[in-house]
Amino acid sequence: MSSVVRLSRRSHARTGLNPESSVIHSHQFQSVYQPILSPTHQKLVGYEALVRVSRRHQPVSPVSLFKRAQELGQTAELDKHLLHLHLANYSAQASPVWLFLNINPDTCVHPEASLERLAAQCKRNGIHPEKVVLELVETASDDPDALMEFIHNARTLGFQIAIDDFGMGDSNFERLWRINPLIVKLDRSLLVNAENNNRARLLLESLVRMIRESGSLVLLEGIENGAQARIALATEADLLQGFLFARPAVIADTSLEKSESRLRSVVTDSSEWTLQDHRDQENYLRLLRFEIMDACHSLARGNDFCHSCHRLLELDGVKRCFLLDGNGVQQGNLAHASQDLNRGKFNPLYHSAGASWSHREYFRNALERPQNINSSRPYVALPDAKRTITLSTSLPTPSGVQVLCVDVHPDEVFHGQMTFPSTL
Repeated sequence: MSSVVRLSRRSHARTGLNPESSVIHSHQFQSVYQPILSPTHQKLVGYEALVRVSRRHQPVSPVSLFKRAQELGQTAELDKHLLHLHLANYSAQASPVWLFLNINPDTCVHPEASLERLAAQCKRNGIHPEKVVLELVETASDDPDALMEFIHNARTLGFQIAIDDFGMGDSNFERLWRINPLIVKLDRSLLVNAENNNRARLLLESLVRMIRESGSLVLLEGIENGAQARIALATEADLLQGFLFARPAVIADTSLEKSESRLRSVVTDSSEWTLQDHRDQENYLRLLRFEIMDACHSLARGNDFCHSCHRLLELDGVKRCFLLDGNGVQQGNLAHASQDLNRGKFNPLYHSAGASWSHREYFRNALERPQNINSSRPYVALPDAKRTITLSTSLPTPSGVQVLCVDVHPDEVFHGQMTFPSTL
């Protein structure tokens, strides 16, 4: 690495230019590599090349370095220098793993950017381009046609393509479809938000599913603790990366063994958590089913509606019960859980006696599957505008079939991790 920097300085000196005017010649660089792992295979499948920067023996943030390079119009030159540096310092050529290299969109369309030269240098360093993944920041490009031409040429030479930091800035699915990358790296903020907010977790799971169904692998990066690892594993992301497994460093056999061992430990811990959660959820569903059936039996005996639903409304997440006739018309008002009585906000939709719910999924389910307790898909309920699942079952009475409906807020059950089956 130092020889690369010294050669650059001598070359620059011959030009007579001031080295301080160049970000390359006024800084020192060291290549480091962070493992990328497959939770399915439980092994390392790649390294991302990163850089540690210093100036006059003081560390410099890579973000500030690239900001300075952009101000001086030297982004492409810096990018090219780092790409060559990372290839020269890479020591896992013989390993069956990918090498991830970050490349700026400005570099992709720069006249001096030569994929042929990059491919030739890869081969000189014993790395076939097929083992190299070029990471493009998923941001708007001033010249999208030139960017697409760059991607086409890169694939022709054998390079793989990844989109980096998807989910922030100018990210959109239209460019995702056009680029059709092998791998999509999601921005770390999505995982951090998912750790603290259940709705963000649901959105992350949906995003991972959509990208995988579109034909790309998903990489979740920035995993720093067990909670984030469990969320990442629950999304079924294909690849994982983060300080929890390994920090960026020089490649060594000991670091490889340590990162894979840490991954296996995380997967084992997550499996144990999942198994215990499954047991707890099964117990909850069993109790919920029992109380719904008990309420049905009480109603069949002619007992008061609110009295029949009293024990049911004490269960976690259960908010409301209501009764529909065979045409889907609500019979009387709602029976509320005690914590649902102090709603605090006026909503004229809360008083719904006589409303017709015949168009709702939960009503149709109850009529089509009369012997089951049916779960609707999550939706926003009108009484409180919160995510709701309605459980429904048909109830034979002397006056005809009726349908008992039970509104549950799934985000309040097992920290939003509860999955309701289609039938209890």
